[in-house]
Amino acid sequence: MYLVMIGPPGAGKGTQAVRIAWQYGIAHVATGDIFRNAVKEKTPLGLKAKSYMESGQLVPDEIVIDMIAERLEEPDCRSGFVLDGFPRTLNQAQALDGVLAKLTLSLDRVILVDVPFEELVNRATGRRVCKDCGANYHIVYSPPSKPGVCDRCGGELYQRDDDKEETVRKRLQVYVSESQPLAAYYQDKGILSRIDGNRTIDEVTEAIVREIEALGLASRGKK
Repeated sequence: MYLVMIGPPGAGKGTQAVRIAWQYGIAHVATGDIFRNAVKEKTPLGLKAKSYMESGQLVPDEIVIDMIAERLEEPDCRSGFVLDGFPRTLNQAQALDGVLAKLTLSLDRVILVDVPFEELVNRATGRRVCKDCGANYHIVYSPPSKPGVCDRCGGELYQRDDDKEETVRKRLQVYVSESQPLAAYYQDKGILSRIDGNRTIDEVTEAIVREIEALGLASRGKK
C-alpha cells in the first residue's frame, strides 16, 4: 500500500501519517526525518542540503527529489509507505511519478486532510509554549490552569513568531498558490480521497481507516 498524505499546514497530516503507518505496518517517510538523517550522516546529498539550509535558502527540488528517491529504495518501503511532507508542489508530484516508475511502483491513494482555513488560523494562533521547559498549551483546547503560566514548572508561556496570525495567514497563502494544485492533479488521476480534518484526532484516523478499508487497500500492507 503506497500512500501520500497532503493538506494545509496545521491540518494534522503528520500525526495521521504516523498513525496510519503504524496501523498498517508500513514505512512512515517524512521529509523532515530524511533531511535530518542525511545531514547527520553527512551523505553527499545531506551536505548539499545543509549548505542551502545554513544560508537560509530553500533546498532545490532536484536535491529533495533525489533524497526521496534514495529513501524509497530502502527495503522497508517495498511493502508499503506513507509519504508525509512530500510532494508539496505540482513539479514535485510529477517528479515523484518518475521516481516511482523507476521502482515499478505507483501510488494507491493520496489522502487530503482538509480543514477550513479559519480553523487552522485559530489552531495556530492559540498555541503557547513554556519559555523554561518547552511544554505546549492551547488557550482554547488545552489551556494552562493559570493564564500565561506553565502547569509543569511555573514558567512564562509565550506565542512563537511562527504562530502569529500574520505569519500563519502567509503560510496558508503559500499553500493555496503552490500546494492546492496537487489536489486537482491527483483528482484527475482518480486517486484522491478528501477527509474532513475538522474533528478530533481519533475521529480523523477512523475516517482515513474507513476509506482505506472501503477501497480494499488494507490487504496490501497490514500488520
